[in-house]
Amino acid sequence: MIQAGQYSTLRVVKEVDFGMYLDGDGEEILLPKRFVPRGLKEGDEIEVFIYHDSENRLIATTQKPYGIVGDIVSLKAVGSTRQGAFLDWGLMKDLFMPLSQQLSRIVEGQYYTVLIYLDEQTGRVAATERINRLLDNEDLTVVEKEPVDLFVQRESDLGYVVIINNLHIGLLHYDDVFRELKVGEKLKGFIKTIRPDNKIDVGVGEMGYAKVATIEENILQLLRENGGYLPYHDKSDSDEIYAFFGVSKKAFKMAIGALYKQRKIDFAKSGIQLIDEA
Repeated sequence: MIQAGQYSTLRVVKEVDFGMYLDGDGEEILLPKRFVPRGLKEGDEIEVFIYHDSENRLIATTQKPYGIVGDIVSLKAVGSTRQGAFLDWGLMKDLFMPLSQQLSRIVEGQYYTVLIYLDEQTGRVAATERINRLLDNEDLTVVEKEPVDLFVQRESDLGYVVIINNLHIGLLHYDDVFRELKVGEKLKGFIKTIRPDNKIDVGVGEMGYAKVATIEENILQLLRENGGYLPYHDKSDSDEIYAFFGVSKKAFKMAIGALYKQRKIDFAKSGIQLIDEA
């Protein structure tokens, strides 16, 4: 069944002056001419995003929205009325957020964390700021050490409050972050700890040796690209290490220690030296 707010792969059934009609399970859905790729012809299949136009008709586009139904995203407000606000979600037609779904006064130009949902009454795609009521830490679907998707919802005194897999709330502590994060940023992470009260602490990136192994490969590649020598070592400033390698000093020290034990690098007085790989 074709549903607004989702991607679908549809077959071209008819070409007209203003675009092409696609087969939407018996309903013809227009793909406007400006979005028709060169060479597309009747009988071909194409992946499109489906939503409603201003006349409440289903329409297809090859534009990529910033999110689909079920996604939590950060979108910029581009206008407002007494009925609600309009958000830029990457399509020609802005996404509507009803007044009843707002938590604060919407200011044009500012970004807001919203859930994209399908309104049951109208069947149209809309946005809501009322996200927390949809997030549940009672019945957890994650376990410790599991890789997860993170969405930065807001900053707190302890760190960043994140949404985990669009389902749960967690905390990314400042001690586990080595750069400033932005609200709305999406990250790959993992579950560090699940407390008895179901509060969740998360980390960024991979965990354990898998993470160190990735850093090791990056260091070796950078050494190869820089003549086999880099002016960084375990006494280097942590900010300099992060600026060059994109990792914490602790992770860097673990990686170069492992590389030294594997006899892949040697320590020079002012840096690290690649051992001949021949």
